[in-house]
Amino acid sequence: MNISLDFKSIIFSLVAFSISMTLAAQQGSIIINEDSRIPKMLEIQKNLEKENRLSIGYTIQIYYGELSKANETLEKYQKDFTDWPASIEYETPNYKVWVGNFNSRIEAERVLLLLKKEFSAAFILKPDRKK
Repeated sequence: MNISLDFKSIIFSLVAFSISMTLAAQQGSIIINEDSRIPKMLEIQKNLEKENRLSIGYTIQIYYGELSKANETLEKYQKDFTDWPASIEYETPNYKVWVGNFNSRIEAERVLLLLKKEFSAAFILKPDRKK
């Protein structure tokens, strides 16, 4: 008789605990108010990254000289490589073809090994991005 009373007490306690947990559960919702300028800022950041203007890291120069050859070099690069952005930079009186925007020197070194096969004069530089 004692066992059945203890068993009933345990069952009652478990049922009561279960009901109390169900009643204690809360539902809610979160409202996020996003500034309307954030999407525009993200678009600007994305464009700066594409143009190699955001990072203060390293880049690889694969050509230095006249504009027509710079354009040829850029086209050749873009035909053979697509992993890193490239651009033509102007520094009086010459044009440069820059590849990539690398955060670390070691990352730039790895890519340089690949680019040297096609562009033997390629080298790493840390450009002044204060334009």
